Amino acid sequence: MTEFFLHLIVNEHAGAGKGGQTAKLVIDNLEKQQIAYTVYKTEHPKHAIDLAAAVAAEKLVPWHEETDKQEPFPLLVVIGGDGTLHEVVNALAEQPLIPVAYIPAGSGNDFARAAKISRQPEEALRHLLTTTKPKELTILSYTEAIAEEQQLFVNNVGIGLDAAIVAAANASENKARLNKFNFGSLSYLSAALKILFRQKGFPISVSANGQTIAFEHAFLCTTTNHPYFGGGVAIDPLADVTQDEFSLIVVERIPLIKIFYLMLLLIRKKHLTSAHVHRFVSRHLQIVSTVPQAGQTDGEEMGVRPYDIQFSTAKRLFWL
Repeated sequence: MTEFFLHLIVNEHAGAGKGGQTAKLVIDNLEKQQIAYTVYKTEHPKHAIDLAAAVAAEKLVPWHEETDKQEPFPLLVVIGGDGTLHEVVNALAEQPLIPVAYIPAGSGNDFARAAKISRQPEEALRHLLTTTKPKELTILSYTEAIAEEQQLFVNNVGIGLDAAIVAAANASENKARLNKFNFGSLSYLSAALKILFRQKGFPISVSANGQTIAFEHAFLCTTTNHPYFGGGVAIDPLADVTQDEFSLIVVERIPLIKIFYLMLLLIRKKHLTSAHVHRFVSRHLQIVSTVPQAGQTDGEEMGVRPYDIQFSTAKRLFWL
């Protein structure tokens, strides 16, 4: 079994305080097992970017097959939500061979679901400590031409309905209370019911696999490399984080009564059979939305604006 020195990046505020509780459980277990570690706590949004970059520069090393002979291995462990993991992965964008371990402690934890990481801290830690080498997974990259920004993401980028739901859920006074009782997904459901009545259709064009298709009344537009968004909703049951391709799900605006029926199909993971749901699979894809819409990446708000955004795949090592 590999011997570790763990470098823990902890977002104590993730999941309305769940991050701090999870970190305490993990640290107590490490103390009992006499495993060496150092803790780096985030103090403000995007702080995990600076922490990860500093730790990588001073403490971490890329993984190679012969690396396990160099013990103890310095392993970076993220304790927080999908947003914290998003920051760390972007901080290490140029160092994909430095493996990242993850103990989920957010409200959504969609990456953990996709990568089959236990959402029970003790079990996630046990698996981490008994794993002997990392796995290469597909993540995604986007370049947005209008705002001139580029990022990696581990879950999905959404334009329209899902992004508006994320914004409403983040602003909800109930989110913190629900997270305390592990019902964080209900905050998304509550926000969804409100936004469903407000979200209007908007025009987009999708360029993929040598074709460009225009939609006059898009409602939801989600690019993802695994099934889940919004705290466990399987927006694309066919997506797989181990594959080299990713998918785009476009849902057209339809009458409200049909939307509720579509939601029932979504719960049963049958929505891809609907004529109003379109699935694109590719390694490179472009979306243009000229009418300002809400956007989100890995559950973090991108603001309300027009988009000219290109997507592609990337690879990185995770300690799974």
